[in-house]
Amino acid sequence: MAFALQIVLILACLFYGARKGGLALGLLGGIGVVVLTFAFQLPPGKPPVDVILTIVAVVAASATLQASGGLNVLLQGAERVLRRNPRYVSILAPFTTCILTMLCGTGHVVYTMLPIIYDVAIKNGIRPERPMAAASIASQMGIIASPVSVAVVSLVAFLAKAPAGVPIIDFVTLLSITIPSTLVGVLMIGLFSWFRGKDLDQDPDFQRLIADPAGRQAVYGDSTTLLDQQLTRPQWTAMWIFVAAIAVVALLGAVPALRPLVAGKPLSMVLAIQMFMLMAGALIIVLTRTNPASIGKTEVFRAGMIAVVAVYGVAWMADTVFEANLPGIKAGLSEVVTTHPWTFALALFIVSKLVNSQAAAISAMVPLGLAIGVSPGYVVAFAAACYGYYILPTYPSDLATIQFDRSGTTRIGKYVVNHSFILPGLIGVGSSCVAGWLLAIARGLV
Repeated sequence: MAFALQIVLILACLFYGARKGGLALGLLGGIGVVVLTFAFQLPPGKPPVDVILTIVAVVAASATLQASGGLNVLLQGAERVLRRNPRYVSILAPFTTCILTMLCGTGHVVYTMLPIIYDVAIKNGIRPERPMAAASIASQMGIIASPVSVAVVSLVAFLAKAPAGVPIIDFVTLLSITIPSTLVGVLMIGLFSWFRGKDLDQDPDFQRLIADPAGRQAVYGDSTTLLDQQLTRPQWTAMWIFVAAIAVVALLGAVPALRPLVAGKPLSMVLAIQMFMLMAGALIIVLTRTNPASIGKTEVFRAGMIAVVAVYGVAWMADTVFEANLPGIKAGLSEVVTTHPWTFALALFIVSKLVNSQAAAISAMVPLGLAIGVSPGYVVAFAAACYGYYILPTYPSDLATIQFDRSGTTRIGKYVVNHSFILPGLIGVGSSCVAGWLLAIARGLV
């Protein structure tokens, strides 16, 4: 009975925190920890300090890249690809936003690309819903395939602390599964989107909209572009510093011999990521003369710090409950997850929707999964399931996509769940999980 009440408390904090948005999710975790400790007399769990510090380092470097203008180099290159191949925008747009997320570690880069994707689509007679909804979903799918995303660095840290006797999956092995499986999912989204919905000349709602001169002007309007921006040498320098840091981190993960020995073992990749991300941010400041005061004002920094608080509060609250009740949870769930590993993916998916955060979902579920006997191979195989918050169209990138689509083709349906993002999301995440499972089998991880 006490455990059931504790689970209800966790769910209440997650529901209310996610509904309020922003820092509320992490702060509500504080209420949960206090109630669990003082009312239920549970020993406080352990906050994921390594995860939090890694997130801070990665967010600091990414925000410095944005403040320096280096991010515009990547965005301008992405726009150039789209405008040169407008016929294939429904496939190229999701790949573009996914790859940008993989490079930058955050899906928030999609906001700059959305008006460009809309402009390319509408000016070439393509239903904007097709590339725009796909691009929004793909931008979030890229998070679990990014070597510098909050979700991935959290997952790496938790996998490194897998129970004794369980094979540890390293940074490179993780990405060797999540990157190709994510790209498979994005491809499936693009192929589906190519044919979805009515063509604009056969859509009566669209035709009524543009029949009015004011409506036509609103739909077609002026072009939005980054191509007229003159990129400077400091912007290019910042971009190359950041990309080089990612490459070095990947190399160190692939070749442990390159890492110095600490207590007889190669330096932890968690620490290596922290070191090189902080160094990348410092080099950008020194070599491009970026104003440090502007870093904290960027969207990347704001979103990243919210993620830090979310991971802190949610993970601490969840660890307090699960660590205190671990014997009972193992007895009740170990056989289920061993016999039906896909149930872990389902649980991760549901929690992701509750918390509206891939990193928070991983922080809440992965330590529990590993503790009750879920194989790390299955955790990695089904990692894409940490993205489930497209089920309801409440996430900022989805809402922004609807606003940027002036044609009205990207929308929320009459029954709310029949919105423009539901099918691309289910197809993309489902395909990624299947691909991840097959890759994990091929690698001998499951």
